[in-house]
Amino acid sequence: MRSMQLEHRVRIWETLRRNATHRPSTNHLPHTPHWAGLIDDYAEFLAAGGGPHATIRLRRGQLRYVASQLRPQSPGEIDADDLIAWLARQPWASETRRSYRGALRGFFRWAHGTGRLLDDPAAALPVVRQQAGVPRPAPDEVWQAAAAAAPPRVALMMRLAGEAGLRRGEIARVHAQDLRFDRGAFSLVIHGKGGKQRLIPLANQLGVAVAGAGIAGAGGWLFPRSGGGHLSEEWVGELCAAALPDPWTLHTLRHAFATRAYAVSRDLRAVQLLLGHSSPAVTQRYVAVSDAALRAAMLGAVPQVSAVSL
Repeated sequence: MRSMQLEHRVRIWETLRRNATHRPSTNHLPHTPHWAGLIDDYAEFLAAGGGPHATIRLRRGQLRYVASQLRPQSPGEIDADDLIAWLARQPWASETRRSYRGALRGFFRWAHGTGRLLDDPAAALPVVRQQAGVPRPAPDEVWQAAAAAAPPRVALMMRLAGEAGLRRGEIARVHAQDLRFDRGAFSLVIHGKGGKQRLIPLANQLGVAVAGAGIAGAGGWLFPRSGGGHLSEEWVGELCAAALPDPWTLHTLRHAFATRAYAVSRDLRAVQLLLGHSSPAVTQRYVAVSDAALRAAMLGAVPQVSAVSL
């Protein structure tokens, strides 16, 4: 059994090394001097407004990628047709397309509003409709077996997603000071999207594991990186993706948690708060309904017909 686990770990890290080698990075994009200054100023504007570091880094990377694709045109030479044609060529899913549209709208609206550009070519970009997501909960037996064979810190990352519903960025940012213990029960302060915080309860076993990792981690971070600070959310996602069998990812463990939590509580609002969603409509896309529940609902809706009428 131990030899099988060792072989599995070797395969995990071989996959991880390959993925890391081919990992796309905005650090190697062509230099675009006409865009660089504006992008830096826009990032400073977002920071001045209290924008989360992760969001600013995302927007900077997205705009640098757009600049590398549209060069040698400067931002002032681009019109709405250029942006529409470029977006139309991208083979992206709707969520990625929505994110880049948001980056372009925010950037050009700021540049035009501050007098840096005469026009706002992104104002005419078409709305990208949000597609209804389909719940994809990873089977508990699959991800738990993967966690059992993974290195301890990767296993803890998976548990925080599968047993507490955390996003990869929230996992990356967990610190020992975020853990609470009161009246014999653990809870954890979560640093979510947009700098929002929420307090969620933790099962005692998971709370003990978080406490131990926080004590051992450099600077109190559960998942520290060399040089200080914590691991990036991208790296957390890659570590877990390498340990999980296809097609499962860290996010599908979050779906598994949501599905389990709703099956027990039947309270969508409670699950929404646990996941940190702004709307229950988003939470609904995470909760899978079992065949047994569908059958029970269907049979319960069958009208009771008296024997006389048959």
